[in-house]
Amino acid sequence: MNGGDDTRNLGAAHRNGNNHHHSAKRPKISLPISESEIREEFSHHEEGVARINNGSFGSCPASVQSAQKNWQLRFLRQPDDFYHNTLSEGVLHSRTIIKGLINADDVEEISLVDNATTAAAIVLQQVGRGFAESRFNPGDSVVMLHCAFQAVKKSIQAYVTRAGGSVVEVELPFPVTSKEEVIDAFRLGLRRGKQDGKTYRLAIIDHITSMPSVVLPVKDLVSICREEGVERVFVDAAHAIGSVKIDVKEIGAEFYVSNLHKWFFCPPSVAFLYCKKFELSKDMRHPVASQEHGNDLPVGNAWTGTRDYSSQLVVHSAMEFVERFEGGLEGIMARNQRDVVEMGKMLADSWGTNLGCPPEMCASMVMVGLPSRLLITSGDDALRLRSYLRVNYGVEVPIHYQAQAQAQSQREEGDGPRDKDGGRITGYARISHQVYNVADDYYKFRDAINELLKKEFTCRMIFTE
Repeated sequence: MNGGDDTRNLGAAHRNGNNHHHSAKRPKISLPISESEIREEFSHHEEGVARINNGSFGSCPASVQSAQKNWQLRFLRQPDDFYHNTLSEGVLHSRTIIKGLINADDVEEISLVDNATTAAAIVLQQVGRGFAESRFNPGDSVVMLHCAFQAVKKSIQAYVTRAGGSVVEVELPFPVTSKEEVIDAFRLGLRRGKQDGKTYRLAIIDHITSMPSVVLPVKDLVSICREEGVERVFVDAAHAIGSVKIDVKEIGAEFYVSNLHKWFFCPPSVAFLYCKKFELSKDMRHPVASQEHGNDLPVGNAWTGTRDYSSQLVVHSAMEFVERFEGGLEGIMARNQRDVVEMGKMLADSWGTNLGCPPEMCASMVMVGLPSRLLITSGDDALRLRSYLRVNYGVEVPIHYQAQAQAQSQREEGDGPRDKDGGRITGYARISHQVYNVADDYYKFRDAINELLKKEFTCRMIFTE
């Protein structure tokens, strides 16, 4: 598998002495990928580390890395030919694959960008121009969830609030018991934010929140936005592709972004940005103004200056990789969801804690309550515990500090979930499951926490070590 394979249908394989021939179809692999082949694909992972944090940076198999290296070499061999005759067609091929995966109407609705943060900048700078050019009234609002990714919050500050817009944060419950709880909280938050008569110019909602991680009823939330008069909706779905099924027409948002390097096995960094077709003429621009600036968004995004575009060109190779698994991408997603819930329940049972949401609101990640005896009392505690587990136990897992109970029933009771020792659960681990994970990864995490409890360890002790 190599970069040349990615362009066998692009008409560029035989240019300038490229002697690769692709006239014969590659025989289909009849048997699913074996466990030993999976281990080989991810043998570059550091040995001895329980890597249960695929959600942060993803994982790229060796076969896709090999394809990427071939693309890089093709550029280095003859960069002029690569730019003029190969790059745009290769990117178009990748966009076409994404179009099919997310059920978009037109490939022109799909752009490739570096990551979800870049996509947010593209959308939010357009909103900012609306304020700067007096098309929006001062104080008109952008809506976001309180648990929005920090980079999105920073982009709102950079592009919207500086231009005169305001921000309405909608608080969602966590832990959460049902999607109805989320829907009710979202509707209530939108209505409260409208009480001063301001217009909602844009809502930014997550498909899968990052921290804490919960699969949101995104179609329902978009519908509520319509009911409450929100002009446009941007879905930040950084964790979605390769983790949950995506149908952008069914979801109904104007904008939708997802990273391909998190759960779709591409190398970092690459994401797709979907813009509903009628939005494409509305001055959507990449924040980097290069020679293609001013052209249609997919063209402007495809060239932002000399850089390594190889991660955008290996989507075909990533697709070939997932097709080696039984059931393809859908099979991978179903097994990851099943296994992460099973491992989450195992950990919660061992520690006498809880899961942060019901299984149907999990994808490839789940939040698992940590024992109260660890005394996680701040975000700094959570970060230090994460580092302590990495250094001393070879466990890589994000830790979330839950400041207070937020679910309505818990607010009424003035308390949140408690563990088997009667202490309130203030810390949650976000565990991931990807194809390379095995049960021992989670047992290692379980045993590390149990050993810390046996030693009567608390987060306060990290200061003295």
